[in-house]
Amino acid sequence: MAPGIQAGGAAGVLDIREIERVLPHRYPFLLVDRVDAISDDHIVASKMVTRNEPHFEGHFPGNPVMPGVLIVEALAQAGALYAARLTQFDPDRQVIYFMAIDKAKFRKPVVPGDHLVLEVTPLRKGGTIWKMRGEAKVAGAVVAEAEFMASIQPKPGIAKVQMADPGAGD
Repeated sequence: MAPGIQAGGAAGVLDIREIERVLPHRYPFLLVDRVDAISDDHIVASKMVTRNEPHFEGHFPGNPVMPGVLIVEALAQAGALYAARLTQFDPDRQVIYFMAIDKAKFRKPVVPGDHLVLEVTPLRKGGTIWKMRGEAKVAGAVVAEAEFMASIQPKPGIAKVQMADPGAGD
């Protein structure tokens, strides 16, 4: 397991403290509350949508709806946790950047009180560039989906770290 990715949070595979060791995001932009399952071929994470999140003040007054771009960001954060789990990711020396998005679709509004389930699978994994597909669900129904790319890079001011390819033999 990568440094900072330790399985065994009480409420899931990774709890919020373990997530914060890997992702640099913090409230209000940390959009993954826990990881429920993680394996070599997928990750399932959760976001509890609450009324006190600041974007609901303007999106939309009297009819709060979670912005679609934040749903995609939540999927990308779950994907970053997945990539970190499968590599020698070191959160003290590296960061995972969201690079591209494709085929995004928004099917239903996400509102306060919803439990947003984030399911991400790899399309291309290993090395520094990852391509993934994600679905966000509420009560089992797909509310959003997208394909996206991420890049694992050294933190500014840190020398480049050699990435292990999980698909390469020794």
